[in-house]
This record gives sequence, C-alpha cells and structure tokens, in this order.
Amino acid sequence: MPRIPVTRSIALDDDELTYTATRASGAGGQHVNTTDSAVILRFDVAQSPNLPDAVKRRLAALAGSRMTRDGVLSLRSEGSRSQHMNREDVLTRLLEMIREATIVPKARRPTKPGKAAKARRMDTKSKRSSVKALRGKPTD
Repeated sequence: MPRIPVTRSIALDDDELTYTATRASGAGGQHVNTTDSAVILRFDVAQSPNLPDAVKRRLAALAGSRMTRDGVLSLRSEGSRSQHMNREDVLTRLLEMIREATIVPKARRPTKPGKAAKARRMDTKSKRSSVKALRGKPTD
C-alpha cells in the first residue's frame, strides 16, 4: 500500500482515500453526458490511524459542512475536463487542509489598556458628557 506524504511526521495510506467519479454539473457539449469527469474524494478522518487527535479536531473545524457527522470528509472537484486532473486537484486540496490543521494556533495573551489609554478614554467621556449636558434647556 503506497503512502502519501503530508508532513514530515504524517503520511496517509492510499487505501484510506475513496475516489468516486461522477458527471460534472453545468453546461457542456455532446461529450458531457457520456463522461464522468468530476471526482469526489472521501476520507474517513475519525477512523484514520495516521492522524493525531488534535489534528483531527482542527481538521473537522476547518472542513465545516464538508465533514459528515460520522467524521468523513468529502471534497469535490469538477474544474477540469480531465478526470485525472480533477483527481490530482482534490488530493492536493485535502493535503493542504491537513497541513493547515497541523499548525497549532498561537494562544492569545490577554492584555490590559495602559494608563495613558485609560486617561484619554476618561477625558473623552467627560468632554462628551459636557457637550450633551449643554444641549438641555437653559435654566434661568
């Protein structure tokens, strides 16, 4: 079984991927009704032994509606007339998604506003308050 390298530490088995050829949508010519040029790639993320759990979670978040409840990622490509090129395109997109999921997001460090920023805010509030107070009816 050939392995598909994704990163230095992650490689997928070729038998984990399922390709299905279907007819592409949209306008075409006489040839469109006879060829299955669109390709659907299915990859069972939940059952894959080659992906760490953290990568599986981030990949599920990236995939959004392309991921089923069972954890199967489904990608479709129909941009080319050639089934072979669509197959390469959909595989490239899958590998890019997995590479993006391997990147651990940097944790946000909470910060507080500085003293000068607080002073500017309070000064602006007091000026705005005095402007609004002067809008009222004059008192004699």
